[in-house]
Amino acid sequence: MLPTGTPPDRAWVDVAVPGPSVRLPGVSMAGFRHRAPALVDIAMVAYPSVTLLVDLSEGEGVVYETHGRHERGSVVVGLLPGDLRAAGWGAGQCLQIRLEPVAAAALFGASTELSGTVVALKEVWGRDAERAEDRLRAAASWDERFTIAVDILGRRLGAHPPVDPRVAYAWRRTLTSRGRVRVDGLADEVGWSRKRLWSRFRSQLGITPKRAARLVRFDHAAHLLAAGHAAAHVAAESGYVDQSHLHREVTTFAGLTPTALAVAPWLAVDDVAWPASSPTQRPAKDGERIPDLR
Repeated sequence: MLPTGTPPDRAWVDVAVPGPSVRLPGVSMAGFRHRAPALVDIAMVAYPSVTLLVDLSEGEGVVYETHGRHERGSVVVGLLPGDLRAAGWGAGQCLQIRLEPVAAAALFGASTELSGTVVALKEVWGRDAERAEDRLRAAASWDERFTIAVDILGRRLGAHPPVDPRVAYAWRRTLTSRGRVRVDGLADEVGWSRKRLWSRFRSQLGITPKRAARLVRFDHAAHLLAAGHAAAHVAAESGYVDQSHLHREVTTFAGLTPTALAVAPWLAVDDVAWPASSPTQRPAKDGERIPDLR
C-alpha cells in the first residue's frame, strides 16, 4: 500500500492550461505544480479518457497504485483503472494529457491492453519517453511545454490506423448522450448488428459499448456530486434506478462512496484545468496560483 498522507491543500496547487491555438482533436492538457511540504496521497477518479501523466518532478517523483501494482514517474492510465491512488513527497510538477479513446487508439494503437491498467510510459514509448520528459522538463514555461507536447503527440497520431468511423461515431453518441444511449440503438444507427458493434468497439477502444456508457454516466454523476448536488438528485438526473444503484456504480468506478467522491481533489480541479466543460469558469493563466479550486 502507499504510505498514508493527506489530500493536497488547494492553496498549494498552481494550474496552467494551453491557449486556444495549442490544441489537437480529442486531446486536452493541463499543467500542475504542487508545492506542499509534506506527503500528498490522493484518490484519482476514473474519467472517460486514456490519461497520460508526464512526471516533471525532480527526485523520485509520483507513485501510482492500483490493483496492488505500483508504478513510478510518467504513466499511461487506461480506461477503467479502478481504485487508483497517487502519492508523492513535497513539491512536484506534472503534465496531464487526456486523450479521448479515439485519439488514444490513434496514438497508442488499439487500447485493449491499456484498459484497467496503469503502465509506465517507457513501456509504451521506449526511449522516446525519456526524450519527451527531457524536452518538457527543460522548457522555460508551461506555454512552451504545451507546444512541445502538441509536437510530440502530433508526430505520433498518424502512426497507427485510424478508428473505424462508425466506432468513432458510436463513441461520440455515447459521450453526448451522457451514457444514456442503448447499445441496440447505437447498432441500428451505424448499420451493424449488436454483436458486430460490441466486437469492433471493444477491439479498437478497449472497452465494450455498455461499459463505455456506464463510465460516461458515472463521470456525469461524479461531477454533479462534486458540484454539491444531493445523491438522490444525482441518481435521478444521471439515469440510475435509485440512490443504491448510484452508490454501487460509484464504488465500482472509484472505490469511494458518493460522499467521499463529492470532495475528491481530483474532481475539484476539473473546472479550472478544463474550463471548456464548465462555462462558468475561466482559464487559469500560465503559472497562476488558484487559491481555491471549488
